[in-house]
Amino acid sequence: MKFAMLVLVIPCALAPSTFAKDKKNGSDHIGKSDPAKGVNFYSIEKEIALGKELAEDTERQASLLSDSVITEYVNRLGQNLVRNSDAKVPFTIKVIQSEQINAFAFPGGYMFVNTGLILRAEDEAELAGVLAHEIAHVAARHGTKQATRGTIMNYATIPLIFMGGWAGYAIREAATLAIPLGFLQFSRAMEREADHLGMAYMYRAGYDPNAFVEFFEKIQSLDKKKPGTIARLFSRHPMTGSRITRAQQEIQTELKPLAEYVVDTSEFQQVRQRLAILENRRKVESQYESIPVLETH
Repeated sequence: MKFAMLVLVIPCALAPSTFAKDKKNGSDHIGKSDPAKGVNFYSIEKEIALGKELAEDTERQASLLSDSVITEYVNRLGQNLVRNSDAKVPFTIKVIQSEQINAFAFPGGYMFVNTGLILRAEDEAELAGVLAHEIAHVAARHGTKQATRGTIMNYATIPLIFMGGWAGYAIREAATLAIPLGFLQFSRAMEREADHLGMAYMYRAGYDPNAFVEFFEKIQSLDKKKPGTIARLFSRHPMTGSRITRAQQEIQTELKPLAEYVVDTSEFQQVRQRLAILENRRKVESQYESIPVLETH
């Protein structure tokens, strides 16, 4: 059965949520304010169901990493950040086997991390910063707020499971995945809010928030030298000069310096080295399989 849907647009009421900022410590608002508040046509239940549908479709297209050591580590790292966030939904975190630097999270707490991102991060704090940023998008419900806003929705691009699935909606990304871009492309204001929340989440988990800014600066420089290294989705809203300055100011004024930060761990380096070996082995096997074999009779 097909249903018609009326998409209402209320731009003035749908700005990114505001949240309390403690001048001494910007992480004190976590758990006390609600970044998810605001006009949203999706209930939490529908949001989780939507995210599950999108995640399942992504898994059918992607090549998921099966190494239990690496996937368990990434999941544990992500879940620790979730516990130190405002997220009200459980998270499912999986690793995609792809060289591109990318990570994304669907509404409802379904996150995917590319192996290319893990290999490019030089320490655990850099990886934690990217994951915290994605967790922030979910905690603030940016995906469904953006959909509610109506700026990316019309009758041809509604990937809702409540309308018979989203098979007809596909935007091809560089990693050969049909990523539902509408739920992952956020406004600049939403990106700034995710910066703010993400840095607070990683700070609360004990990581140096400066690692977040440094990593984005690094990969942007890399993308200029080697275009295509970063997935288009990941670089949709780059760390512009003003955005970097704002993030640095927030770190200095709202996040009280800690005596010690978690910057790196031996486990991260072991996992990264293990992944590098697996990736090299996969490339060799792939090259071997592509060599034509002369059959004799």
